[in-house]
Amino acid sequence: MSLKNKLKSKHIMVLAGEPSGDLHGARLLKEIRDRESQIRVTGIGGDRMIAAGMEIFFHIDRLSVMGATEVLRQAGTIKKAFDRFKQKIRTDRPNLLVFIDYPGFNLKAAAFARRHNIPVLYYIAPKVWAWNPSRLKQLKKNVDHVALIFHFEEKLFKKKQIPCTFVGHPLLDGYDDKIIRKNRKKSHERYTIGLLPGSREAEISALLETMLKAAELIAARTDNIRVLISQALCVQEKNFRNIVGQYNETRLFTIVKGDVQTLFQEVDCLIAASGTVTLEAAICRIPMVIVYKVSAYTYVLAKKFVKLKHVGLANIIAGHEVVPEFLQNRATPENIAAETLAMMNGSALDAAEKKLSMIKPLLGGRGASKRTAHIVLSMLKGDFTR
Repeated sequence: MSLKNKLKSKHIMVLAGEPSGDLHGARLLKEIRDRESQIRVTGIGGDRMIAAGMEIFFHIDRLSVMGATEVLRQAGTIKKAFDRFKQKIRTDRPNLLVFIDYPGFNLKAAAFARRHNIPVLYYIAPKVWAWNPSRLKQLKKNVDHVALIFHFEEKLFKKKQIPCTFVGHPLLDGYDDKIIRKNRKKSHERYTIGLLPGSREAEISALLETMLKAAELIAARTDNIRVLISQALCVQEKNFRNIVGQYNETRLFTIVKGDVQTLFQEVDCLIAASGTVTLEAAICRIPMVIVYKVSAYTYVLAKKFVKLKHVGLANIIAGHEVVPEFLQNRATPENIAAETLAMMNGSALDAAEKKLSMIKPLLGGRGASKRTAHIVLSMLKGDFTR
């Protein structure tokens, strides 16, 4: 049998647990199938990965949680997903496992795979530089190769002798120069503010009302603004719209459902939940205020174990604060409104955009999905060994 035919008969299992993983996984699958269309792909994912041709055996809409308390509440569902994964390993053994982020689940899955002698590629590695460095030992023991998305990770992984390749950040694959705006309007009939309350139900519960109240304070202190609210496809629509409806008697708010790029093209600045979407905004050089709240228990744990000065990805990548952050008790409507109002003039927005312009060059250039697909196919051929 030829090498090409051998690849066509291969089976890859991909595990992603969150909407961002579903997005990056779908782009990776497209690149793989563009090269080897007959490779079979199964796993845990969402609608984007299904559309890209993956047979899923557990949907991520039941898994996407954040924070210690929230994970405990979902423990039963997570166990069901893991039991399903173990069953599939035994009955439908893959030639390669590809893990995308979601470390609490995937590191445990990597240990199970090692016991069954199945090679593992980890794409979008656990953030060991921020949380739980002991995971480096788990990665070294149970993962064959790691595709890194941040340039500063490579030195750390190589120091620990973990096989790795810096592939760049996959977000850049979704943003070409036509989408990344080069010049903001210098004069305004009105300012447009975007609210990004997150894609998890826990984030919506913790942040949406705070953001709405902040926007109301801004509207009361300045003339002629509009507010667009991003609604992720995976959130419960009825609950989301009910919350917005309680604050929308004056029709200040407009919900924009789905792709956040649509909202990005309209806004002058953002009030955004900490997460990957803030890095997307930074790539597009959109000034923002980052906010975040978690349960008290999760916050206490984070204060004890997280070794970072910042939570916003733009700030972490830059190594200093380029975007203001309001976390936990500081994330009040009054604080958020005051910071946003201070940003809402031409010179302040220009200065904020200039700070953000340094982020994109640090992300490695477009093509992360393509470079990772190359690693996947090389591992299937027997390259990139431990």
